Amino acid sequence: MKTDILFFISAFIAEIIGTIAGFGSSTIFLPIALFFVDFKTAIILVAIFHISGNISRMAFFKHGLNWKILATFGIPSVLLALLGAHLIDILHQDILKLILGIFLIAFSASSLKSSKVKIPANNQALVAGGSLSGFLAGLIGTGGALRASFLTGFKLEKLTYIATSAAIALATDATRIPVYVSQGFLGEQFYYYIPILVGLAVAGSYVGRKIVGRINQEVFRKIVLIAIILVSIKFVIDGINFFY
Repeated sequence: MKTDILFFISAFIAEIIGTIAGFGSSTIFLPIALFFVDFKTAIILVAIFHISGNISRMAFFKHGLNWKILATFGIPSVLLALLGAHLIDILHQDILKLILGIFLIAFSASSLKSSKVKIPANNQALVAGGSLSGFLAGLIGTGGALRASFLTGFKLEKLTYIATSAAIALATDATRIPVYVSQGFLGEQFYYYIPILVGLAVAGSYVGRKIVGRINQEVFRKIVLIAIILVSIKFVIDGINFFY
C-alpha cells in the first residue's frame, strides 16, 4: 500500500513538472514508474496516464486543430506506434530500458544545449517525425519530445500547436494501449490504478498551469532535464549489464 501511494504521488508530481517544463508527463513519469513496477506494467500505466491528459487538452482546444499536419504526421505515427508496441513482447526488458535510457539522455542533453531544434518545415519532415515519434512511443512509451521537436519547426499558433499535438498523441496512445492490453501487460491487481491515474492527470495539469508563471521556467526546465539524465544513466547501465 505504501508503494502504491508513492507511485500515485510520483504520477501527480510528474504531471505538474511536465506541464511546467513544457514537455510530456510521460518523459518524466516513465523513468520514475520503473522504480515501482516492471517495464511492461509501467509502459501501459504511463500510457493511460498520458492519454488522460491529452483528452483534457483536446476538450479545451479542439477548435485549433491543423488537419493537414494531423493527417500527415498522425497517420505514420499511429502505424509505427502499432509496430513498436508489438516489438515490446519480443525484446528483453533490459534492452528496452537501454533504448529508453539512451533516448532520454540524448533528448535531455540536446535540450540543455538548445531548447529549439531546427527541423525543416515540410511534408517529408512531418512523415519522418510522425514515424520516428510513433515508433518510439509504441516501443519505449515516450515519443512526445521528438514530436515536439518536429512540430515546433512549423511555427504554429499556440492553440493550434496544443490541439494538434494533443490529437496526434491521443491517436497514438489509443493505438498502442489496446496492443499492450492484448499482450497482458496490465495485471488485474493494477485495474484500480486506472481511475486514480485519470484523476491525477487532470489535477496535476491544472496545478501545473496555475504555478507555471510563478517560477523561472527555463531554470526549472534545466534542473528537470539534468535529473532525467541521472535517472537514465541507471537504465543504460542495466541494459549494458544484460550483455555480460
